[in-house]
Amino acid sequence: MLRHLQLSHLSAGLIAVLVGYTSSVAIIFQAIEASGATREQAGSWMMALGLGMGLTTLILSLRHRMPVLTAWSTPGAALLAVGLNGVPLGQAVGAFVFCGVLLTLTGVTGLFERLTRTIPDSLANALLAGVLFQFGLSAFEALATDTALVAAMGVAFVAGKLAFPRYAVPVAFLVGILAAFGLGEFAGTETAAFALSMPIFVMPEFDITVLIGIGLPLYIVTMCSQNMPGVVTLRGAGYVPPVSSALTVTGLASVLLAPFGGYAFNLAAITAAICAGPEADENPGTRYLASLVAGTLYCLVGLCGAGVIALFALAPAALVAGIAGLALLSTISGSLGAALSKATERDAALVTFFVALSGVGFFGIGAPFWALVIGLPVHHLLKRPTAA
Repeated sequence: MLRHLQLSHLSAGLIAVLVGYTSSVAIIFQAIEASGATREQAGSWMMALGLGMGLTTLILSLRHRMPVLTAWSTPGAALLAVGLNGVPLGQAVGAFVFCGVLLTLTGVTGLFERLTRTIPDSLANALLAGVLFQFGLSAFEALATDTALVAAMGVAFVAGKLAFPRYAVPVAFLVGILAAFGLGEFAGTETAAFALSMPIFVMPEFDITVLIGIGLPLYIVTMCSQNMPGVVTLRGAGYVPPVSSALTVTGLASVLLAPFGGYAFNLAAITAAICAGPEADENPGTRYLASLVAGTLYCLVGLCGAGVIALFALAPAALVAGIAGLALLSTISGSLGAALSKATERDAALVTFFVALSGVGFFGIGAPFWALVIGLPVHHLLKRPTAA
């Protein structure tokens, strides 16, 4: 297996972890603060989340030999940040365990997997393109705020595409890091303290109002806003997603790690797209090596705790936006092409794409879910039978 490891795998895995942490770690800290956790318990949360993502990614990627990345539930963290105020920590942990049990049961029964099979490929690709499009756009928006850094990365990327296409993204990433250091945009790294985190167990307490008010919404937003985009990401990359297996593994991880702060785990979408695209490896059969790199890094980051998280937070925003956009260009273009390839399904695909892109949400559930809720009826109403 190691003999197939390439620089592009290492780069894709590192970029996925960088994007995964810098894009949402602030929301995690807000959720921790709302829970009333102590500083030591906050370190335990970050350890549990890092190890949970890393171990579940390693297990699923090795088992299925495909780039299956997992993540913490970002919309779940946002829900916790506003919903945990005044809730005793033990009862909050009980809600996390309840959510994990629901995720596990969803995986074991296979109901969600059967549901995902009813989604047409055109809509799945449109949904994926809509979810990822903002990341591609952000790369070019960053050109206005940090012109020198992003321009250097863009030139390196184009030059890499011409000279050595497989390594265009790693080269752009390296040039971006060097440019950021040269421009002094990594200033302040000395404030990041590196230390191993210690797990702190909190006994779950089960209160029916907290289970319904926190645990059930946490499960719903994780399923609708996280797992569904994760499934279509793998489908868009040409894989058959191991939906039930992934839900079972992430659900069990949520149950086991909930007392330590691992509130909910799910399939990743954005970071999975980085490891599942052609930029990670031209051969789809060995792209899982990129996710193994990401899983290993997640474990290391989790063990090192909040000090490493602080270091990730110090990365220039333009560097993260730029490399994420460049790494996802191929995936975005491929998804858009596949979504619009059939004329009879094009209108519904565009509706799905724009709803996903809009970021609209209702009842605390994000745009990816509503994109399918609106797109599917439009698809069935407008699709015309092809002539014999």
